[in-house]
Amino acid sequence: MIPYTYSLHKIDNSSNFGFHPDNYSKFKFGDDLVARAFGEALADGFIKDTLVDNPITDQIVVISSPYCFIPTATFAMKNYFVYQLNHWLAENGMPVAQEAKVHRTITYKEDYGELSAEDRMKLIGNDSFHIDKDFLAGKILVFLDDIKITGSHERMILRMVKDYSLKNEIHMLYFAELVNHDIHPNIENHLNYHSVKSIFDLEGIIKSGNFCFNTRIVKYILNCDFSSFSIFLERQSNDFIRNLYNLALGNSYHTIESYSKNLNFIKNYLNNKKYKLI
Repeated sequence: MIPYTYSLHKIDNSSNFGFHPDNYSKFKFGDDLVARAFGEALADGFIKDTLVDNPITDQIVVISSPYCFIPTATFAMKNYFVYQLNHWLAENGMPVAQEAKVHRTITYKEDYGELSAEDRMKLIGNDSFHIDKDFLAGKILVFLDDIKITGSHERMILRMVKDYSLKNEIHMLYFAELVNHDIHPNIENHLNYHSVKSIFDLEGIIKSGNFCFNTRIVKYILNCDFSSFSIFLERQSNDFIRNLYNLALGNSYHTIESYSKNLNFIKNYLNNKKYKLI
């Protein structure tokens, strides 16, 4: 099955993306307001450029990028994509979208966005993706991701499709896609960190009233140098610290040596309220 691919923004140079890099960076670190804007824009584009002329009348299943326990930034974008898509489907007498999850088995500390195409495939090539095949039977699958750079994740999804012998019609949707392959894949890192240069740049996102946890921000905090981490943690609420710890355990981050000092500090703080933060 050859998938249909759609991307809202085509990146063909390294200075003009069609969206603001600061917004993309905030989105990657949990800004739900930007996730809403991105998700709604992607749905509107997909409807306008695809569904208006070629409506899908069968049941659609929207599937966000694979994750273990902590959702990715794409998961937040997916929520608003589905809401916006459902408005159009309902108004046109079609069944509203269902959702499914691709489960992944391996977590890693490396920053995917700074790697070459070859190194990306080496990193995720030993991962395995799992999905409920029976639930998907006879439905149209829409796999959603925020950006396509080298296509490594898409190849992993298609490998899963082959392994599960899925016969579904498949759509691969992206908010943005790198179409000029003379540009190094680490352009993704440039976008990811455009507005986040240190752990303290996260505070505006976290306290904006529109924050949602994702894998990137949890890994970033746990990987931070201890001095900055302890100062940052002192400024956060108990609920934030507790959620951070619970999510980290859910993704087995306590088994990653480089996270252990910061994670043990959080554990000691939660177990002993008199424990000094700095």
